Amino acid sequence: QVQLVESGGGLVQAGGSLRLSCAASGRTFSTCTMGWFRQAPGKERDFVAAISWGATRTLYANSVKGRFTISRDNAKNTVYLQMNSLKPEDTAVYYCAAVYKSGVYYTNWDEYDYWGQGTQVTVSS
Repeated sequence: QVQLVESGGGLVQAGGSLRLSCAASGRTFSTCTMGWFRQAPGKERDFVAAISWGATRTLYANSVKGRFTISRDNAKNTVYLQMNSLKPEDTAVYYCAAVYKSGVYYTNWDEYDYWGQGTQVTVSS
């Protein structure tokens, strides 16, 4: 089992920045691919970014490419999502997720085994 706890969400003006963190405990963190997803009210849970276990590969949704950066610190069992140039359409609950497979190309929510409780990000115009 893996427990994931997100933090760092909040209210920010358009053009601002936030950094989300996801702390993991339980099963070995350094051998899993980590992802970030988001879900706006009334919408499906969408892929945002993923990072391989060794942080050598990353993948981003087109909507956030160039603005968001995913990273991880295996020594701290933590994955991060740096979000810059935020837009109102980035408003959502953000979730981190883990899957114990190699690679990074996991963009569907049902490919992930473990989830955090989510953190709200609200971007005002």
